[in-house]
Amino acid sequence: MNYFKYPLVTVIASVSLAMSALTGCSSTDADAPTIAEPAVQANGTDSANNNDDPKAYDVQSSRNDGAWGGVYMTREELTEKPVNIVDTSSLPTIADDPELKQWQAIFGTDNSYSTNDGEKLYHESCAACHMHKGEGAIGAGYYPPLANNSKMESKYYVIDILINGFRGMPSFHTMMDDEQMAAVTQYIRTDLNGYKDPVTAADVAKLRQDNPPGHDPSDD
Repeated sequence: MNYFKYPLVTVIASVSLAMSALTGCSSTDADAPTIAEPAVQANGTDSANNNDDPKAYDVQSSRNDGAWGGVYMTREELTEKPVNIVDTSSLPTIADDPELKQWQAIFGTDNSYSTNDGEKLYHESCAACHMHKGEGAIGAGYYPPLANNSKMESKYYVIDILINGFRGMPSFHTMMDDEQMAAVTQYIRTDLNGYKDPVTAADVAKLRQDNPPGHDPSDD
């Protein structure tokens, strides 16, 4: 039984044509210039390689014309000390950064706040989300109102959120001490909600653990 439909010569010819198409081979004029054409001086010498053979290729010229697809530097550029794209020497040091000094005037230099004034603490750390009158906001997220909010009746509810954070709100465990947390809690409860009973540092100490939480307690 004959298993081949076409003669062997026809099959070989077809495979050869297919390989030529895949490799991008094509018929060209042998005298057509290419990007790696020899670059010789008028006297018939290779200027780049000092080669007397007029057929010697000028490799560097070929590179510069794009045959190698590379970017080349001068010897002086190669010997220069590497530098960043941005000249960092013109930038102020962290210690001299004027914006940092403004923040330090508010928050101090020890990753904490520098005041025990509850109203000031509220406006520096809470008002950006909950608004200056505690009315809350809805925009890129939901920021619940703190004013006229019955949940604020429990001072321990407020203290717990300050210590542990809540969903998008960060924990102030390492930023406020007991006195500061008591002061801002007092402001939220008394000035924004009218609850008069005092909030003390001892109240905060009852809930404060040694280490800040490693996760959002609202996920429990």
